Amino acid sequence: MPERLAAYLDAPDHLMVLALRDGEVVGQVAAVIHRHPDMPDELYIDNLGVTPALQRRGIGRRLMQAIFAIGRARGCEEAWVATESDNRPARALYTRLGPVEDEPVAFYLYEL
Repeated sequence: MPERLAAYLDAPDHLMVLALRDGEVVGQVAAVIHRHPDMPDELYIDNLGVTPALQRRGIGRRLMQAIFAIGRARGCEEAWVATESDNRPARALYTRLGPVEDEPVAFYLYEL
């Protein structure tokens, strides 16, 4: 697992912000900058997690705000995130962040 983290962080367009409490990781957000030849760069929020006992205390919101700031500083004009339709806590958080759009999408998963 440490080698996966190292490989992830070694890629310049992969980003991660951690929330620490007493030196222990209690939250994290991982994101990827998608660079396009024909449109502005965008920030894809790949994963957000907060220790269950500390959820609903603003940690996820602050993590998202921090990764948005990094994305802006790196030239991204948009950020996007997706979650399962039944993940009410995540949807509530993402809605509170004030998205421009909240559209249903089709999701396709392929095994490689």
